[in-house]
Amino acid sequence: MSSFRHNAGFGKRIEYSIIAQMLKEGMDVYVPLVDDNGIDAVVRREDGSFVEVQIKARSKDVNPGDEALFAGIRHERRPNYWFVFYAEGVRRKDNDAEPTPITWVLSSEEFINASYSNKSGKNVGLRTIWFNGRKKGVSYAKKEFDKYIVAKLSDRILKEDPDKSDEAS
Repeated sequence: MSSFRHNAGFGKRIEYSIIAQMLKEGMDVYVPLVDDNGIDAVVRREDGSFVEVQIKARSKDVNPGDEALFAGIRHERRPNYWFVFYAEGVRRKDNDAEPTPITWVLSSEEFINASYSNKSGKNVGLRTIWFNGRKKGVSYAKKEFDKYIVAKLSDRILKEDPDKSDEAS
């Protein structure tokens, strides 16, 4: 398989993997046929309300240091909205022997507060978040984002109010 085909399909494969994980955790997940509003999945919560989920993924096959860089994201605060960020090539701690996949879940408000708006370049006005640092050639997850790392997506998506989550942080 060529590198291009791997890279081109990686995001979609992870998107379906995350959706499968949500289903395994007992979530009622609905997948839109068209992704033009930054919605990869809609989840019905136990109280009957719905939240929207945007999934972003980075493979280990990126430029060194960019393993958990998510750039050029168009976003303004949205109610009932979660981001799921997934990265493969990052160590959880800077002294871990090998990278393991990490998943961060942020509400719309948390994403705005943790990311920055690009002031120049081709992505001016778009948002960027960089979950990893680099030390001695090794990419590791920044500790400041540990509070967003989850083992179970349902712990945040089903149990927390995305519009109140940043106030508790």
